[in-house]
Amino acid sequence: MHLDRGPCEDEVVLIIGIDLAWGDKKPDGVCIIEGTRSSARVTGYAYPKGDDALLDLLSSATERHRNSFITIDAPILCPNVTGTRPVDRLTHTLFHREHAACHPANLTKCPRPVRIREKLEAIGFTTGWDPGRGRKVVSEVYPHPAMVRLFELPRIIKYKKGPVGWRRKEFARLQRLIKRTVRTRFPFLELDTTSRQLLHAQWKKPVEDLTDALFCAMIGLWHWHHRGKRSQIIGTLKTGFILLPVDERTSGAVT
Repeated sequence: MHLDRGPCEDEVVLIIGIDLAWGDKKPDGVCIIEGTRSSARVTGYAYPKGDDALLDLLSSATERHRNSFITIDAPILCPNVTGTRPVDRLTHTLFHREHAACHPANLTKCPRPVRIREKLEAIGFTTGWDPGRGRKVVSEVYPHPAMVRLFELPRIIKYKKGPVGWRRKEFARLQRLIKRTVRTRFPFLELDTTSRQLLHAQWKKPVEDLTDALFCAMIGLWHWHHRGKRSQIIGTLKTGFILLPVDERTSGAVT
């Protein structure tokens, strides 16, 4: 899957990764990366709470950029009121062995991600996966299968559930893998001081949320940097989709 309009080498893009809370009572992790096809750097983090704070941040951050690409870990396209989306069922087919399938999503369970997408579209964003020149685009990503692929793992990193001691151990593993992957797959990405602190900090929920936001932004940067040639879209624009890095351990075929 290639982007329809590849960016120029010196075209600057603002990539924002969001670990979005499905409800209204918890804050959202946000990571901001600025880059071109040849280089990129993390420029900041935020931890806003609620729609207004998040939208104010995103509007302010992107208003001066011709190219903006937001990657959100949440079901932003979800037309079904109950049940589950086809793309969620597809993740069970594709990733059940890796324990990386999605939770069922519908408008009854999680109305906020759809609401955030609609508010982004109201300020000029398009929902999709083609962040070409002069465009502002928002995509859905899902870190678990993306981590399995980029880190080349047989199973997900299980830092989301369990006793605190277990989560800290698994989260430390995640931190090591992100640091290694930045060196090996993202040598063009410059981490800021906050990123380096996050990748050494002991697990706490805010540290987890901001680290997840960094990884969401890395998925977007991977897509931008490689012009979509090393990405895969599963699902559809009608019923819901997820942007993923391609699994380079297999044939490399994309859909």
